[in-house]
Order: sequence, then structure tokens, then C-alpha cells
Amino acid sequence: MTTPFLVSDAVADALANHRPVVALESTIISHGLPRPRNHEAALEFEQILLDAGVTPATVAVLDGVPRIGLDADGVRRIAEEDLAKASVRDLPILAAAGASGATTVAATAHLAAKAGVRVFATGGLGGVHRGASSTFDESADLSTLAVTPITVVSAGVKSVLDIAATLERLETLSVPVVGYQTTTFPSFWLTESAFTLDWSVDSAAQIAKIMQSQDELGHGQGIVVANPIPREQQWDPTEHDRVLTAALEAADLAGMHGKAVTPFLLGWIVNASEGRSLEVNLDLARNNVRLAAEIATEWSALQAT
Repeated sequence: MTTPFLVSDAVADALANHRPVVALESTIISHGLPRPRNHEAALEFEQILLDAGVTPATVAVLDGVPRIGLDADGVRRIAEEDLAKASVRDLPILAAAGASGATTVAATAHLAAKAGVRVFATGGLGGVHRGASSTFDESADLSTLAVTPITVVSAGVKSVLDIAATLERLETLSVPVVGYQTTTFPSFWLTESAFTLDWSVDSAAQIAKIMQSQDELGHGQGIVVANPIPREQQWDPTEHDRVLTAALEAADLAGMHGKAVTPFLLGWIVNASEGRSLEVNLDLARNNVRLAAEIATEWSALQAT
């Protein structure tokens, strides 16, 4: 039987020799950023890791084959081609059809963990959508993390989502959430939300120890590291609140529902903010990649002892 996914030589060699590896999703490149800025960002995220001595493992499905670690052409393809947005449920369909797709947080976490990668940097985690009590609209990111041993570094969840309900679901699913040098859950573009976290850590080494304890206790869940964007880089809160309120009203007027709501809101917000929200998005993603590199380095050191 052939291997259902392909691990790049660089990633395989790093994992075999207990060197640090960090997974990166491809949806943020293919669907979250405009061209050609997205290709520049993809290369920059990988270079941040390389400069830190960490092997990047950008994940995508190309021609039906899930890939953990892309070459230069693969990175170009996720930036330039019109790819399907692939969650975990879509992986077998893409594989059977020989089609390509950009992996969401859920699919990236699933594939990276299957390959043995334990740290993953993204922008914002998916969560429970506003109005989910009637629509049942909830990201597969949450249910996937409930059964996937990977540590995800994110700047919380986007403020277009229901943050309170998302934290409740993570608690129900027994997914640990720890704040990095904060006791307040961040809300993506903003350093803080209205919600306090039970646990906070001060260093990447502490996070690696939590990962080790999670394994020793036999837990199979992931870990969410809430890494707030530095206050000086956050979006202006007044403008954020004004634009978000207007965006939600626009979505209602347009009759948006289901999975079409979030892309509509995010696109509307980028336009209404004249690109300011996009710049914050890039800043927080870079910040998450840097922290993920530190965690992966501490984790590999633990595994090598």
C-alpha cells in the first residue's frame, strides 16, 4: 500500500534527527491574502523559521497528494493557483480526484500530526460562529484539535466569531488553552478580548513541558497557545469596533449564512479598513511563526535527551 501523504526530504530528515519543525497552513496563502502579496508572505514565513534553525513544513494537497513540506514550485502553486479550500473531510475526495487544495487549520493539523510534526503556527483559530445556536455553524478546527496531538500557536480567534462559545467548546472538548505571557484571550486583530484564561505561561520551554506531560498522561488532544499581537501592532480598537459592527450589518443585509459568512466579513473588513486589517493580520502571523519556532526548538531538545 502506498503512503497516503508525502513528507518532504527536509522535513523527514529533521524529524528523524530530532531537529525542530513547524507546520504552516496553505489556506492563509491561497485564500487569506491578495496576490502577489500572498507569495511574498509564504516565503517570508518559511524564511523566519529557517533563520531560527527550524525546518518549515507548509502543508497542502497537490494533484491529489497531501504534502507536508513544499518545494519552491509548491509554494508558488498555493499562491498562484485557484485551489479548493480543504478541511479534513475534503482530503479523501481530493485524493481520489487527483485534485489540489489549500489546507485549513484542521486539515493542516491533521496531516502534520500524522507525519509527526508537533508544532503548528497559524494566524487565527477557527471557532463557533455567531448565531451558531440556530445554524450549528462551528469550525472543524475545534473537533480536529480534540483528537490531534499538535500545539497550535494562534492570535486567538477572529472577532467575527463567537469567542465565548469557542472557549466553551474547547473546554468541553478537553483542549488546553494557555496564554503566552497573558491571562487574557486575544481576539486576533486586538491584543485582548473580554475573556480571561485559566492558564498562562511565560516561556516556550514551559509550553514544551506541557506537551511532554500531555503525552505522558496519554492525552490525544492538541494544545492551543494564545499568542496576542503586541499592543503597539494591534488594529486601532475604535476603528476595529466600528468596522466590525458595519461588516456584521452588511452580512445580514446581503443574506449571508453558513460558511459564506466569514469570507464575506473578512473581505468586507479589508476593504473598509483600506488594508489596515490585512497589515495587522500579517504582523500577528509573523509573531506566531516566531513563537512556534521557539516552541519547536524546545520540544526537539526534549526529544533529543
